[in-house]
Amino acid sequence: MYPDDLKYTTEHEWVREPGEHEGSVRIGITHYAQDALGDIVYVSLPEVGDSVDAGSTCGELESTKSVSDVYAPVSGEVVARNDALDATPELVNNDPYGGGWLFEVVPSERDQLDGLLDAATYQASLEA
Repeated sequence: MYPDDLKYTTEHEWVREPGEHEGSVRIGITHYAQDALGDIVYVSLPEVGDSVDAGSTCGELESTKSVSDVYAPVSGEVVARNDALDATPELVNNDPYGGGWLFEVVPSERDQLDGLLDAATYQASLEA
């Protein structure tokens, strides 16, 4: 349920290295997060060229239950966003680790990734 090749945050985002763009990482939300949110009906993401700061809000996911902030797991420049979510936000629910990815960032410092959780630690945090 939580792929071993990803890094995770306590805010329920995942980070895949490398992303599709040179030097980037791909970011999405975990199965746990999409399940807790319920049916996602609208996605607001940062724009390509935006700078994001680790731990700060950079988007929103709106579901039939609530609105939830998306936090940047690393600082850097946004180099891609999943525009398919504009028309089909339910991809986040149906395929959170594949087609439901959110955006890509080129980290300003690569060592930021060292502070993220591995799959076992993330899963343990959910059970605590």
